Amino acid sequence: MATFILWLILLVFCWPLAILLLVLYPLIWLVLLPFRVVGVAVEGVFQIVKALFLLPGRLLSGAAR
Repeated sequence: MATFILWLILLVFCWPLAILLLVLYPLIWLVLLPFRVVGVAVEGVFQIVKALFLLPGRLLSGAAR
């Protein structure tokens, strides 16, 4: 919603730039999409490494209960 309000403000002050951004936004989104996919993959790897490091502690704390 905030992005839409900022775009409306830009439309009032500089409508050619606002129309240009409206046309270019899908192209920019497509260019940035691979970086989002890589980010998800790297986050998954970090979660696996974290789980491997915390596994011995979880196993030991589970045995004490």
